[in-house]
Amino acid sequence: MCGIVGAYQRGGDVLPSLVEGLRMLEYRGYDSVGVGVIVDGAIAVRRRAGRIADLEKVLADGALAGCRIGIGHSRWATHGAPTDANAHPHSDASGRVLVVHNGIIENDKDLRAELEAAGTTFTSETDTEVLAHLVAAHLAEAGGDLAKALRRALAKVRGYYAIAVLHQDASGEAQLVCAREGPPLCVGAGTDGTYLASDSLAILPHTRDVLFLEDGEIAVLTPDSIRLTNREGEEVEREAQHIDWDAEDADRGGFEHFMLKEIHEQPEVIARCVQGRADLEAGDVRLDGEFFGDERLRSVERLEVLACGTALHAGLVLKYLVEGLAGIPVDVDFASEYRYRRVPSARATVAIGISQSGETADTLAALRKARDQGCDLIAICNAQGSTMVREADASILIQAGPEIGVASTKAFVGMIVAAYLFALRLGRARGSLSGEAVRERLGELQRLRGAVEALLAKERVEGLRDLADRLADQKGFLFLGRGINYPIALEGALKLKEISYLHAEGYPAGEMKHGPIAMIEPDLGAVVLAPMDGVVDKVRSNIEQVKARGGPVVCVGTDPACLELADDAVEVPEIGEWLSPILNVVPLQLFSYYVALRRGCDIDKPRNLAKSVTVE
Repeated sequence: MCGIVGAYQRGGDVLPSLVEGLRMLEYRGYDSVGVGVIVDGAIAVRRRAGRIADLEKVLADGALAGCRIGIGHSRWATHGAPTDANAHPHSDASGRVLVVHNGIIENDKDLRAELEAAGTTFTSETDTEVLAHLVAAHLAEAGGDLAKALRRALAKVRGYYAIAVLHQDASGEAQLVCAREGPPLCVGAGTDGTYLASDSLAILPHTRDVLFLEDGEIAVLTPDSIRLTNREGEEVEREAQHIDWDAEDADRGGFEHFMLKEIHEQPEVIARCVQGRADLEAGDVRLDGEFFGDERLRSVERLEVLACGTALHAGLVLKYLVEGLAGIPVDVDFASEYRYRRVPSARATVAIGISQSGETADTLAALRKARDQGCDLIAICNAQGSTMVREADASILIQAGPEIGVASTKAFVGMIVAAYLFALRLGRARGSLSGEAVRERLGELQRLRGAVEALLAKERVEGLRDLADRLADQKGFLFLGRGINYPIALEGALKLKEISYLHAEGYPAGEMKHGPIAMIEPDLGAVVLAPMDGVVDKVRSNIEQVKARGGPVVCVGTDPACLELADDAVEVPEIGEWLSPILNVVPLQLFSYYVALRRGCDIDKPRNLAKSVTVE
């Protein structure tokens, strides 16, 4: 849930690369930051609680300039408060071994007790410092080989980790290694040296050819090479993956926040996700890989969707799409619950993992459990070289590009488009949809981009900003939806909670009178989704029930009667029922953004949240 960077350059000054890499990983969330380098034959560390700007103030004296090798870290506090002493990097007693670490060492208390009994003195409350002392303790028996010492140290560790270790021995030789067991880690060789990071985004300024570490692997970096070994120390040969994203994509592009930029990028995301996959002439969808062929898909009898947060809401939309268009039963599980539940194995079940990053720890663990139960795996993901994509039998990349804002917007829309394409392919393969029916659905999909662009027109956005300004002081909101738009009610409530810290709850509208209606009062109203579908009369009744109890109603949708009943109406373009979730979620994203802006919240980096949750 934090950021790691490292570099071993042939010359020049490594510090700007470390700081810029940390800045590119700010979106992951952090509360302290630090760097460690080797300068004039000795390790030097600077770290601060707070933001990168606080670190830059202590680097301004130039004392660390001119070094070629270093590591850096941005931390979310887990073990110990966000203080200077607990910030990374951490060193051993000699000051020659330096460690940065993402994840959690589950047996750190036992290891700390052993080390203290042997005379080690700790200077922080973190589990990470244990690693520095452990590695140092094994260096002599490893003959000074840092990778070998790290491998022996990690044999004693239980937990999840991505770590980078820097060592300066007495003779002046510098070593840089990294290892992975759970959280993501990647390496790449540029024209001026080698680089490591917890996210490929931080490596892209130097190279687009990135090597992703697998669990149990250790990488040794020199200025001219990267050597990869497995748990046993055997060399691993694997080709680097070419990443198409540009580092410039992570710039705000003139928008006040990344979240607003990413909302406005959604029409392009829709186009990229559809490109090359919609075959109007054949009335079919083309997805890469044999797994999506007719014969394989005809054997599927059930789907199990595993995800967390926003991705789970996309999974719920997928459930409605697949059951409605392909006629296959779909279960949707919180990955964090599934991984610890006793799940009976089911014949001919395929598990689908959904994740923006492809590194969500709970989702990966749930998918691995599903595989152990006999399921094949499909990944719907935004990150091309992620663990989820690499471990799955097949994948659908959503092509959203880097998503920096912690509150997911464009990735969510990409997930729904990918789910729609998958449902059409599944329905076509199994004969529940004719070529003509698929052609009609694809025609609607082609109109979707223009409809979203219309929602992002200046006058519409300004109208939502005015609405948010008027309602920003409400105590909270109920978000109500039915059918395929029930997950959008959940997503709208989550967005508002994430970035504005207002109380918000998403409910299936039919459940309102089974409890939530007790909350309705003049300063706690409802946001109601009202597309023209088979249950719109029921939604109209829900609006009347809220108004009868004095609650204000915002209606988002296309039904004229519902829009007229509401206190505030947000009309969206007409489109078929199956794609209505996308048009309904865009106004909710903008509403949440402008409420948070009005309340003065840190929109791109909301408190207590991280973009990629790589630990439990």
